[in-house]
Amino acid sequence: MSHPPSPAVPARRTRGAAAALTLGALLASSLTTLATAPAASAAETLLSQGKTATASSTEGAGYAASAAVDGNLTGTRWASQWSDAQWIQVDLGASKDLSRVVLTWEGAYGKNYEIQVSDNGTDWRTVKTVTGSDGGTDDLAISGTGRYVRMNGLVRSSGYGYSLWEFQVYGESGGTTPPQGAVRVTGSQGNWQLTVGGQPYTVKGLTWGPAMADASRYMPDLRSMGVNTVRTWGTDASSKPLLDAAAAHGLKVMNGFWLQPGGGPGSGGCVNYVTDTTYKNTMLTEFAKWVETYKSHPATLMWNVGNESVLGLQNCYSGTELENQRNAYTSFVNDVAKKIHSIDPDHPVTSTDAWTGAWPYYKRNAPDLDLYSMNAYGDLCGVRQDWIDGGYDKPYIITETGNAGEWEVPDDVNGIPDEPTDVQKAEAYTKAWGCITGHQGVALGATMFHYGLEHDFGGVWFNLLPDGLKRLSYYAVKKAYAGSTAGDNTPPVITNMTVSTPTAAPAGREFTVRADIRDPDGDPITPKIYLSGNYANGDKRLVDAQYRSLGNNTFAVTAPEKLGVWKVYIQAEDGRGNAGIETKSVKVVAPPVAGTNIAQGRPTTASSAQASYGDCPCPASNATDGNPNTRWASDWADPQWIQVDLGSVRSFSRLQLVWDPAFARAYEVQVSDDGQNWRTLHTQTAGNGDIDTIESGATARHVRLHMTARGTGWGYSLHEFGVYS
Repeated sequence: MSHPPSPAVPARRTRGAAAALTLGALLASSLTTLATAPAASAAETLLSQGKTATASSTEGAGYAASAAVDGNLTGTRWASQWSDAQWIQVDLGASKDLSRVVLTWEGAYGKNYEIQVSDNGTDWRTVKTVTGSDGGTDDLAISGTGRYVRMNGLVRSSGYGYSLWEFQVYGESGGTTPPQGAVRVTGSQGNWQLTVGGQPYTVKGLTWGPAMADASRYMPDLRSMGVNTVRTWGTDASSKPLLDAAAAHGLKVMNGFWLQPGGGPGSGGCVNYVTDTTYKNTMLTEFAKWVETYKSHPATLMWNVGNESVLGLQNCYSGTELENQRNAYTSFVNDVAKKIHSIDPDHPVTSTDAWTGAWPYYKRNAPDLDLYSMNAYGDLCGVRQDWIDGGYDKPYIITETGNAGEWEVPDDVNGIPDEPTDVQKAEAYTKAWGCITGHQGVALGATMFHYGLEHDFGGVWFNLLPDGLKRLSYYAVKKAYAGSTAGDNTPPVITNMTVSTPTAAPAGREFTVRADIRDPDGDPITPKIYLSGNYANGDKRLVDAQYRSLGNNTFAVTAPEKLGVWKVYIQAEDGRGNAGIETKSVKVVAPPVAGTNIAQGRPTTASSAQASYGDCPCPASNATDGNPNTRWASDWADPQWIQVDLGSVRSFSRLQLVWDPAFARAYEVQVSDDGQNWRTLHTQTAGNGDIDTIESGATARHVRLHMTARGTGWGYSLHEFGVYS
């Protein structure tokens, strides 16, 4: 079975009750402060001495890069040519856990430089940035894993080049392996802990977003963040590269199993857990197969059965039947837990939901679970009290959490969820970890949401590194897990973002966006502007906006042609792999038309009108009522027409057609003095919907739109049919 990809925008949920829900993200809860078991390791070792070293340049034959790793602190040195952009790197021969770099400078030292690491000698990660060095000996603590280590010189201290007596890299000579041995939930009521091989283990995790096959590329970064666990939503043959890479870098994996309806309300399809024994047997067999396959893998931490299905069943059933289904689902989860335990007695089994109201069902029907799991976001800190009030006798893990989701924030001036700022999001991760560690002896850790790369609506809302760019939230998680971000180059900070016309930006015309943008490290900033039509047309992509800079972080942005509420994003990049991203909504409206709309309120008829579909009835008069929120809609067939009687022969100079998504690809504008004999004023054969402004005038009493080819499978639909004098 192939598991679904991580949901960029999961369904919204509440902690206290299964209310009507919309889009959103995943999870939050409370965790313990147990010390994480250290990985098996040796004492700190000098790794670089005698290894292969190369450099961007040398001052001469006597100053080779190898002289900086030969162990001679005063007799030999590497020296570069006399320019700023120079580097020296050492190949450690294999990936190592790194702890310290010591640079012993000659008089020509680097004032500003970076320490970078790489797995392949091509793709580099900066683990330390130094500014204002005064030479001598720089002893730098670093955290990360890599085979290659580089000093990347940025600014020299003098007119000479860079010169090092020694470039020493320290770490663990044996590399890192994850803690080994059986995983257990030990202890007693209110004093539990997770152990691996008998050693305490607090889950410091993230949900996994990249392709499984790319796991080895990202594991060193996760390791540098202090992450020890990643969580998946499904387990199958594609999981092996992730497990292998995790084990190689000292991480564990919470292996997920997907059940319908996964992902909360509105997601994943409906299954009848009372009667559908075929589905249940199929899933039980499938899960058992992968437990058998991966039970002995050194990266396996535990098994997680299902994701948000107790809450999600409300999308399929109601009333007594909903209760029956929830009891049947959690009973099936217990069957799965028993089956897993029979195959693999050495790894715990849990099940995730997004509503603490699900826990009574697990308590009643799934006694074989070793612990519970919960997805919670803005209301994470209330999970602790719900656990206490429910009188539960098992610990829990928070399997998703982070900043507040769409379902938890107030609406903005345009009636859509007001997305938190980057600063607020980072603060939310810090607060979440505090709530988790504050529930000592019960909350056993978290896999926060989300180590994802998607650069779209949901990715900007929740991902720590959309498009691979690290955000304030990334560093908030790193500080929570690793204890410090000292020496890290951090993202630009965006505040006070405003839109000049948030409720009335004319389609196709410019509106203004501005913000205060600063970079804590003083890096040059490159701003970019994006748009998302998620609320206007359901397209969650971020698309490049058409814009021009007005200076002082102010931009003139061309509004889309499509009416509705759009999101506009300012993305500020620092050239160091970091970005600040801020967003506001803007309502795109029909551009004003000069003159008077002489069709407004006049008698309007049509070839057909939908009586009851969606928001209908949609009579012809809706297209001339002056209200952009109402519409006329025809039957789903060609041809169709709509016409307005101006009351007398009138002169007009232009028309404006405001289309619903059901637009006309081909149509004619026709006029008549008597409503019987028509003459064609304008012909369109390649319409694309949105707004058509027709600069053609005439003198007539009747104006008709005769439509011959639809642009969609629906009929034709107009919000406004304006005729302007």
